[in-house]
Amino acid sequence: IRYSVPEEMKKGSVIGNVAQDLGLDVKRLRSGRARIVTGENVQYAELNADKGILLVNERIDREHLCGDVTPCSFSFELILEKPMELHRITVEVLDINDHAPVFPNKDKPIRFEVSETAAIGVQFPLQTAEDLDVGQNALKDYVLSPNDNFILKQHANPDGSKNVEMVLQKPLDREQRPSLHFKLIAVDGGTPQRSGSVNIDVTVLDANDNIPVFNQSVYKASVIENAVKGTSVITVNATDADSGSNGLITFSLSKTKGSAADIFIIDNSAGTIYVSGDIDFEKQKKYEVRVEAKDQGGLIGTSKVIVDVVDINDNAPVITVMSFSSPLLENALTGTTVAILNIKDADSDKNGQLKCSVDGKLPFRIESSLTNYYNLVLDQELDRESVPDYNITIKASDFGSPALSNSTQLHLTISDVNDNAPLFHKSSYSAYITENNPPAYSIFAVSARDSDWKQNARISYLLEDTQIVGNPVSAYVSLNAETGVLSAARSFDYEQIKEFELVVKAQDGGSPPLSSNVTVKILIQDQNDNPPQVLYPIQTGGSVVAEMVPRSADVGYL
Repeated sequence: IRYSVPEEMKKGSVIGNVAQDLGLDVKRLRSGRARIVTGENVQYAELNADKGILLVNERIDREHLCGDVTPCSFSFELILEKPMELHRITVEVLDINDHAPVFPNKDKPIRFEVSETAAIGVQFPLQTAEDLDVGQNALKDYVLSPNDNFILKQHANPDGSKNVEMVLQKPLDREQRPSLHFKLIAVDGGTPQRSGSVNIDVTVLDANDNIPVFNQSVYKASVIENAVKGTSVITVNATDADSGSNGLITFSLSKTKGSAADIFIIDNSAGTIYVSGDIDFEKQKKYEVRVEAKDQGGLIGTSKVIVDVVDINDNAPVITVMSFSSPLLENALTGTTVAILNIKDADSDKNGQLKCSVDGKLPFRIESSLTNYYNLVLDQELDRESVPDYNITIKASDFGSPALSNSTQLHLTISDVNDNAPLFHKSSYSAYITENNPPAYSIFAVSARDSDWKQNARISYLLEDTQIVGNPVSAYVSLNAETGVLSAARSFDYEQIKEFELVVKAQDGGSPPLSSNVTVKILIQDQNDNPPQVLYPIQTGGSVVAEMVPRSADVGYL
């Protein structure tokens, strides 16, 4: 989304309805914990999540933010969670005419010493004014206050700035007027129009009629960034056809654009330009320096030196974790975004090109997102029971020589999902109990284990509802739900029931719960608790059983 706002708006002014423009519900902004992320020190915009609008948070000064770069804009990201979304928002800052043109030394007059024999058409370079505004509000024109001898000549540069020269159109006569005083006025194109001025003082001298001339109108040179102070950049050369003191030349630098006056110095006699300040390619890639050659008679020749700064790989990548989801469910789908990273390298070309990777053989990969943004994405299925957490090292390196790199570490915890049912140690169990046992007598203990964690691994033991000889199983045994101990619910009689089977279910505390069953066979052991009984002959009461045996019975008679 792109918005446009004028600079210097009051804090709290509305930039735009971001919820409407993104097609988002205001409730989505609140539930997704929508927030603004900016890599800058100053956060110019803030989000009102209740209304879904962007507001001005800090005073926006276009000139401080962008200088003379147009169009001027700043960008930031809107991040939402559950699910994660990332939107880039660009705000273009429109210029207002809040700066008048200013000359660097407006309180000090521009002084010239000009020979009365100076030829018609001789040019005198003047200071240029600076206007921090851009576009229509920028510096538009220069005007020379009315005078009899000089007119103004302007030259447009490729970057849109102008060089101003004062041109002699009528010969000077020191005897009539030994000095001249007038103003150079700079005006911009804004409404209302603003202007600035500087005084010009001209002292008329005798007899110097040749100006110094450089052997090139434009010099080009290059210097690597971080060059030590005193490094030689280039030597310029100028000559003056005059003789004696009028032919002696001294060199000086005058500021044309940027901060070159603080970065370079020149040897006044040799014309060699040296580094005198800190050169940083990331701050400025090119300098334009105006060189003046002035003779003893006050005539000045000018040339321009363009210095290109050569980048070196002196900035390592900077990794910022914008959002990180930990813990992560072990059943998260492949492709799930785990973290959003912002990785920047202030260098240029291959020194600023980045490659990003995950150290080691981990189930994650790096995907490129928006410019300078990378997503840490799940690449394989997870299993908390195998690996409960990960230490993820993310490394970013550039393509410089030698390459510079940086890394950051994320600790990701895997949260449990109820994906393991309780398991018994055996497929079936057998237990023995001697008859005539007391009720509540412990018979046997079953045990199961669950590989899950916490509530998902909490096991309860239950008796399945089955029948034993027409009676419910609970009439024979009871089961402790926590310990799995089976106890007799009655005293068993081997002569009535010799064995029976029951089914125990182990169920975890997950949602939904998982369970497994096991069969337990209970065998009742006999005791000698019954005396023999004579079934025949039947004896009734206290009578003696009488049997008649023939007198003639032989041995073996029954």
